[in-house]
Amino acid sequence: MKETIKYYYNIDIDNLEENDGKYFFKYQNQDFFFVFFNRNLDELDDILKCCINMKEKGIDAHNIIVNINGEVLTKVNNYNYILMSVSNYNEEYDIFDIVNMINKLTLNNQSSKLYRNNWSALWSEKMDYFEYQVRELGLDKKVIQESFSYYLGLAENAISYVNNTTLKYNSFNSKVTLSHRRIFYPNFKINFLNPLSFIFDLEVRDIAEYLKAMFFSPQNDEDVLEELKCFLQIKKLTHYEYSMLFARLMYPSYYFDLYDAIMNNDESEEKLVPIIAKTEEFELFLKEAYLEISKYAPIDKINWLIY
Repeated sequence: MKETIKYYYNIDIDNLEENDGKYFFKYQNQDFFFVFFNRNLDELDDILKCCINMKEKGIDAHNIIVNINGEVLTKVNNYNYILMSVSNYNEEYDIFDIVNMINKLTLNNQSSKLYRNNWSALWSEKMDYFEYQVRELGLDKKVIQESFSYYLGLAENAISYVNNTTLKYNSFNSKVTLSHRRIFYPNFKINFLNPLSFIFDLEVRDIAEYLKAMFFSPQNDEDVLEELKCFLQIKKLTHYEYSMLFARLMYPSYYFDLYDAIMNNDESEEKLVPIIAKTEEFELFLKEAYLEISKYAPIDKINWLIY
């Protein structure tokens, strides 16, 4: 890969680190990473436009480097790769930083191939596929066999909640903002400002995913409920958005992301054990989250959870 980078970018590398298919190196006091372009090709132009808009608004997204042909993508063994540079990649972003970004970049009335918002259909399609997988391909996965039905039920609750919210409230006044396919905790710059993660969605998406990532992170010693309270105090939402925030908190993305990696043989089933061990604790968090959000809007109650 050193030769490829030297040929296409005229960068002579001393040390190249590889981690999970991603290549990292330092050059002229900048950190670079050369990674597989894991997005649809028809999204590339909108990703580039998004990066330009972010730079104009003072948001320090990663720099995308063009190759010797003036192209963003470089073909390696028939796969598209992209080279990006980033400064201070271990800089950490908290919930206030997320809100700040939400306020700076909104989709408004433009169309974008990065737009996501059909949570119910996407989640339903995933659940149908996962059910098939577990039934046909997961017979040797003991931890998944014993836990899957619970998280499927939680996902189905979230899907129903989204459907009921959509029927009950008008979504037209809701802001569609810069969001991420995945939010991690700790929320380092290398992930948070990576253009390959950018999408547009409801502003509550990133908040909910950040709180869930924080809750299940072994590195977290913060009170996640207090983080939610802080967000609710500083950000006024519509009734629709308050309900969608709770639906997103309820959807167990933390389980299904790991499930997917396990079924692809990228992770061990043992990674699910600490998540499953916190089931009751997370149910209590959801109950407390419901009570907090209810102070701002009359969101629907989940009877088995809040009693």
